[in-house]
Amino acid sequence: MTDLTQFPITRRWPAENPEVIQLYSLPTPNGVKVSVMLEETGLAYEPHLVRFDTNDQMTPEFLSLAPNNKIPAILDPNGPGGEPLGLFESGAILIYLAEKSGMLLPQARRYEVLQWLMWQMGGLGPMLGQLGYFHTFAGKEIEDPRPKERFRAEAERLLKVLDGRLAGRDWVAGEYSIADIAIAPWLRTLCDFYKAADLTGWADLAHVPAYLERFLARPAVQRGLLIPKRD
Repeated sequence: MTDLTQFPITRRWPAENPEVIQLYSLPTPNGVKVSVMLEETGLAYEPHLVRFDTNDQMTPEFLSLAPNNKIPAILDPNGPGGEPLGLFESGAILIYLAEKSGMLLPQARRYEVLQWLMWQMGGLGPMLGQLGYFHTFAGKEIEDPRPKERFRAEAERLLKVLDGRLAGRDWVAGEYSIADIAIAPWLRTLCDFYKAADLTGWADLAHVPAYLERFLARPAVQRGLLIPKRD
């Protein structure tokens, strides 16, 4: 049996089955990228809830695996060469799981998929996150309208980029991939959690709303959006 006790994170979140991938996460837009990916691929895994309300992400055990104190993170007992591997950063985890499973990163479209994955990580996610901060959370108390408008305008621009890309395509790289798994959860959060879709010209988008519906209709997505289960 694999021994994961060398990883301090397992002291706080013990592995019931140390032979499968350990997922440390919360169902946020970044967190569900990995739970959806695991559900899509069928890789065996065990989820552990990292609670923000109790600052689990700041504990020494979590930081030992994810020093940037952000979810998600994974610990794969059967990494390259059969050795355990810990990973943080959702994009890196998606690439790793795609290569491990041989799914959702087609060789013929590899760099096309990766460019849209990077687009989400460097643009769409951060901009929507900042818009959510200023529209939904503490940023509402800032009287200066310029920060919110900066992120609102950039979010609108990025959505138009995505809308153009989806013209004539169901998925951003022509077939369903890790790029879609990275992008679509942020669209859902914009609409359902931040309640900011109207600010970004959502109603004027020709292709993005249907794209989000296609994503949410997938059974693996429906399961992954609820993992890890909140208490």
